[in-house]
Amino acid sequence: MEEKGFAKELDQWIEQLNECRQLSESQVRSLCEKAKEILTKESNVQEVRCPVTVCGDVHGQFHDLMELFRIGGKSPDTNYLFMGDYVDRGYYSVETVTLLVALKVRLERLGAENHFLRNSFLLPVTLERNGCKWIRAGGHVPGPERLAAVCDIPLLFVSMPVLREGFLRPQVRYPERITILRGNHESRQITQVYGFYDECLRKYGNANVWKYFTDLFDYLPLTALVDGQIFCLHGGLSPSIDTLDHIRALDRLQEVPHEGPMCDLLWSDPDDRGGWGISPRGAGYTFGQDISETFNHANGLTLVSRAHQLVMEGYNWCHDRNVVTIFSAPNYCYRCGNQAAIMELDDTLKYSFLQFDPAPRRGEPHVTRRTPDYFL
Repeated sequence: MEEKGFAKELDQWIEQLNECRQLSESQVRSLCEKAKEILTKESNVQEVRCPVTVCGDVHGQFHDLMELFRIGGKSPDTNYLFMGDYVDRGYYSVETVTLLVALKVRLERLGAENHFLRNSFLLPVTLERNGCKWIRAGGHVPGPERLAAVCDIPLLFVSMPVLREGFLRPQVRYPERITILRGNHESRQITQVYGFYDECLRKYGNANVWKYFTDLFDYLPLTALVDGQIFCLHGGLSPSIDTLDHIRALDRLQEVPHEGPMCDLLWSDPDDRGGWGISPRGAGYTFGQDISETFNHANGLTLVSRAHQLVMEGYNWCHDRNVVTIFSAPNYCYRCGNQAAIMELDDTLKYSFLQFDPAPRRGEPHVTRRTPDYFL
């Protein structure tokens, strides 16, 4: 597919997905292939720069994801880091994961365009409109200093998505990407039990889309590191892992194993008891404050940010604020009554939490099979 044609089509897909309308099977296949090209270049410990907004489980609750973007800021104006569990439980896993992957692909493409713009700026003529400063594309400028001098504000610029009537709108925060990590539900085995597989069959009449996405899940990074200080992952720590370099050395291009360090990163939970414990989930471990403190100290971290557990206020501190749990699916499973939250990290890594309630309920699709009650 020609690159320019794909870029235009990608924008159309995102517009369609924003209306909660699924893509065709062939479109999903093309999208997943493009996403693999991007994800294969990412690390098991993906480096992320602040400012960034960190999000927990979404679980196919598409309209609540739209509420999350309304509260936190739409892409590409806000950088996002999602810590896994995009599918299962909710009624719209297909639309939810497709939208996140499409946004990922679009922003990575824009990142390449922005790299060019940052090294070849256009002579601007400022224009005030709707309370915003805009710049008109003009002649070449050798570097960003002259551009900033004209606008008299520090700027980082994006290209095509903000082109309107011949003007480019400057973005103060450079929206480099959406980072999407792997959760324990980004798994072939789990999705066959908890809803995503059945939803794909119901919406497409076959399992091809399920296969495209579960193959893609193998490429998702396992963890992320924000400005070298805040370690983000879905589940928790592992007795097999002492350093971030141990994580970097893992082979992630596989189905989530039943045991071992990769499994632990996606399945483990913090616990009030010290040391390592057997997890009631049947996979991963529980780990105490002593474990969290040792890991953070050894790796120069200030915080472990993770998801994986329902918390009624959307976020919960533990281990003397060495660990925070973030859960971003309000009224989980449409019946738990919990709030959701996201964590905003500013340019100095100062954090703040935004809590939100469920979006207004839409009509529910007909589901013939109820998923099990055990909350994984």
